[in-house]
Amino acid sequence: MSILVWIITTCILGGTLSVACAALFAFSSRKQNFLGGMVSYAIGALLGAVFLNILPEAIKLTPNVAVLSGTVLFGILLFFILEKLVLWRHCHHEHCEAHLVVDTKHGSDHGRSGMMIIIGDTFHNFVDGIIIAAAFLTDVHLGLITALAIIAHEIPQEVGDFAILLHSGYSKLRAFQLNLISSFASVAGGILGYFTLQTMQSWIPSLLALAAASMIYVAVADLIPGLHKRVQLRDTLQQVVLIVSGVGTVWLMSVLMVE
Repeated sequence: MSILVWIITTCILGGTLSVACAALFAFSSRKQNFLGGMVSYAIGALLGAVFLNILPEAIKLTPNVAVLSGTVLFGILLFFILEKLVLWRHCHHEHCEAHLVVDTKHGSDHGRSGMMIIIGDTFHNFVDGIIIAAAFLTDVHLGLITALAIIAHEIPQEVGDFAILLHSGYSKLRAFQLNLISSFASVAGGILGYFTLQTMQSWIPSLLALAAASMIYVAVADLIPGLHKRVQLRDTLQQVVLIVSGVGTVWLMSVLMVE
């Protein structure tokens, strides 16, 4: 397949799969049990993709490693600011600060918080598409691993989004439709990234650094703090095993693709 076909196919399948899995979890009475495990696995997949694939590849491509490291640092600070502005949000449950805009007295905000979530997700998915395009333009294997990491953390995020949309007054069908439409913004981002980065190859190391920064930020600033709410030894061991499993999945994919 051509690189463009890889990008479009991955974005479509990734978006559809993450929304479908999230819907199953969100509408399940045991969603919290599944969600906790998915979050732990997502942490491993994100960090594994960053430190085993994305950053090593970016270092090989860049003429200045110091500038690349500075870009990662800048990206972490940028995503912190964007999250404060509720443009870039990675909440993985319905009680995070970005979600606390619902009129609890009346039980619904008549769709306002739900629409805010959809706008934020659309922007986020669009950027994810550009990141996937940059990875595929570097190497098909890197593109697949990056897409896997993004899908892994999209599922628990979408579960939280479903909860907010339902609480905001949307029906289950409408919540599913809005999340699915929002997920396809990644296709637009992927196509734009493909055609733009074709003529600006020098941007790819910086975009990979920003991709690494976004994944580090999500894993460290958003996902890991949520795990500390479960302090029992059994829960901690389960979290560690699932995080290692996420890293192991990325490592195994890297090995199999090289072979």
